[in-house]
Amino acid sequence: MAVIKVPTSFNIDVEFEIPEFYRRLVALLIDWALIVLYFILVTYLLSDYAREAMFDDDEYFTLQALWTAMMVPPLLYFPLMEITTNGRSAGKAIMHLRVINENGGKPNIGQFMIRWLLRDIWFVLLLFFAFSIGQSDFKAIGYFILIASIIYFIAEVVFVAASAKGQRLGDMLAHTIIVQTNARGNIEDTVFQEVESTYQPAYPQIMQLSDRDINAIKSILTSARRKNDFDLAANAADRIKTHLKIETSMSPFDFLEILLKDYNYLSTR
Repeated sequence: MAVIKVPTSFNIDVEFEIPEFYRRLVALLIDWALIVLYFILVTYLLSDYAREAMFDDDEYFTLQALWTAMMVPPLLYFPLMEITTNGRSAGKAIMHLRVINENGGKPNIGQFMIRWLLRDIWFVLLLFFAFSIGQSDFKAIGYFILIASIIYFIAEVVFVAASAKGQRLGDMLAHTIIVQTNARGNIEDTVFQEVESTYQPAYPQIMQLSDRDINAIKSILTSARRKNDFDLAANAADRIKTHLKIETSMSPFDFLEILLKDYNYLSTR
């Protein structure tokens, strides 16, 4: 399994594992299986109404409106899942994969949207539209889209295989990476955590750091814990102490953890 080093804002490299191609493919197939099941369910629910609507113009237009509305959930599936679950779709969660930005933190909404705009789902929707019309001209367009989608899929495979970071075109333009996570780390893979209301922050200077810095601290702490790398945690802690002018004899792991806890408390008050 390939490993890449991602530079953080503290000039400390954090290692991430690039998943094998088959993991990404299985995750994609799981996501598409859910979308196909959704369409099967919708078709089943609307089948009786569709037969009646064929003989009534008003009902037919209502049916078309319903179909259009039903297309929205699968269309927005990937961006909504990845934005709300910290870079995961259902397939990625099952295969322990996650989308991160090239700095090791959580991508912003703009990056998730760029990835979405360069997805294969657009080809599928165009194919569905072209062949559902039933007219010869649209069928010809449908065959063209089918060929284009196959070429695009092959190009995506080539991009992933040739890229040092395993990025498809959407990832390259969005500056994101898909990495593998382990099951233990899934619970603590965001900077957000519950903090009791009576908590007293120890280092309010943490609010001087940017969101990118906070993501970097979390990435470094997670990586250091996973590899039991004391030097990595100590190096990061020393840089932060110098930058924020903090003096403490606390262990590097505890210090970084307290910083994240302080951030969570202060950012929500």
